[in-house]
Amino acid sequence: MSESIPPTTANPLTAPTRRACLAAGLGLLGSTLTAWPGAAALASDAPPLGKLRLAGWSKPITEITNLLAEPKKGFFQAEGLALHYLPGAGGGDATRNLLSGQADVAFTDPGSFFMALDKGEDLIAIYDIYPQNVFNVVALKSAGIRGPADLKGKKIGVYSLASGTRQNLLVMLHQVGLKESDVQIVVTGLLNFAPLMQGQVDATAATDTGLAVGQRKGLGEVDVLPVSDYLNMSSDLFVVRRSLLQEQPALLQAFVRAYRASMVWMMANPEEAADLAMQYAIDGTQREANAQVIALRNAASQPVAAAAALGSFDLEALQKGADAYHALGFIQRPITVNTVVDTRWLAPSQPAQ
Repeated sequence: MSESIPPTTANPLTAPTRRACLAAGLGLLGSTLTAWPGAAALASDAPPLGKLRLAGWSKPITEITNLLAEPKKGFFQAEGLALHYLPGAGGGDATRNLLSGQADVAFTDPGSFFMALDKGEDLIAIYDIYPQNVFNVVALKSAGIRGPADLKGKKIGVYSLASGTRQNLLVMLHQVGLKESDVQIVVTGLLNFAPLMQGQVDATAATDTGLAVGQRKGLGEVDVLPVSDYLNMSSDLFVVRRSLLQEQPALLQAFVRAYRASMVWMMANPEEAADLAMQYAIDGTQREANAQVIALRNAASQPVAAAAALGSFDLEALQKGADAYHALGFIQRPITVNTVVDTRWLAPSQPAQ
């Protein structure tokens, strides 16, 4: 069961966060290929391997400063690539842009990947961007919601019915034997924490960065139920067409090397990254907020296994996620995860940069 909360106006907790929330505003960036300021200089260099088109789930925001800093740092240029970033409004957008031929690589979530596979698309994941699950369910302390079982019969806000917040909420409920019909889903739109503060919902599904925004705006004392405590499935993957992997492996290997180098830089230099976010990210106006978001993304990028290389998959967790999506009816056919990932460039013995 679901319902929608009509949009409200000016509220201190109405800050843009992940996935569906970034679909609003700055509508200039749509389905056409767009690069961040300064990328034109790279495009004119005509490097040996050529252009690499990356379809993102978001607009150019602080979370992806390691990509946005390319005009300054040149990680991809060093690998012979001219990186072009195609903004999106969710992992579904990134996957659609890949499937339509507008992009070579999709920065997308496992759910969108699973759903495309379920429809017969021949895709393969080559890198686990955020092996740590960044989704959570948040409730005010006064609600007495201490675990997923306490959500039974409650109103829970999600960004939209097609969002990762809903999907991850249902995955969490599934882990404790609850179904969607056991709760009342409320579509809150962009104002994910305002309805919680106003008592319109008992809890809201969000992300780590969304929660950080709410806390900076005075959210107050809350109980946080991380989805990772119940299923620490990846939040985002790099996904490509299997045909491109077969035809141009050197292009994708260079991409993986460059992305890994950019993450190593952001992990080692979070203060510099926070400064550059102010220059390149559309939401990077507050340096302190940038630093907090970058710290969260650096943490989410760490492999689950301590000895693993950056980008390594947790195949067991990803398989549990695929099984949960099948059990929930998000996909109609079971997926054997180890047949749709390629780990050739993720060996632990490889250097991270």
